[in-house]
Amino acid sequence: MSPKSDAKRVWKLEEAKARFSEVVRRARSDGPQHVTVRGQESVVVISIEELQRLTKPAPRQSLVEFMETLGLETLALEREADRGREVEL
Repeated sequence: MSPKSDAKRVWKLEEAKARFSEVVRRARSDGPQHVTVRGQESVVVISIEELQRLTKPAPRQSLVEFMETLGLETLALEREADRGREVEL
């Protein structure tokens, strides 16, 4: 069996083991290669470039910069003045 011709390439484990060089080559040239075990998707072989892209940390920004991106200025946040509560001593 060769990988399916659709966008997702699926290999049975036995064939992936026997043709591992091709699985690796296709992961680098065609994208992620899915491997099934007993008919269930089990693992995906991806290129190092794809792994680096997926695990690249998000750009750091300050709390103020993050809060500014939330669009909170459009919220109507009003509440009654809190005057505390009466307590008997």
